Amino acid sequence: MPNGSKPIVKCSVSNCVYWKEQNFCNADLIMIDIDQHAKRKYDAEFAGEEFDSDHKDTAGSSAATCCHTFKAKLS
Repeated sequence: MPNGSKPIVKCSVSNCVYWKEQNFCNADLIMIDIDQHAKRKYDAEFAGEEFDSDHKDTAGSSAATCCHTFKAKLS
């Protein structure tokens, strides 16, 4: 991978604690799900631990997906 063992992830959600300049995501682990599961809570520590998710789904487009890694920055 271009960034060592970590893939490059771009994100435009600048109020996330993992957001870095030039829209880079700095999380160690990214959990992406379909919008159908948008309100689902996973019993996991984000960006460092495994997620408690074994289900498999399909999405018709990227607009039908959401990122569960998001964690709002404190003001």
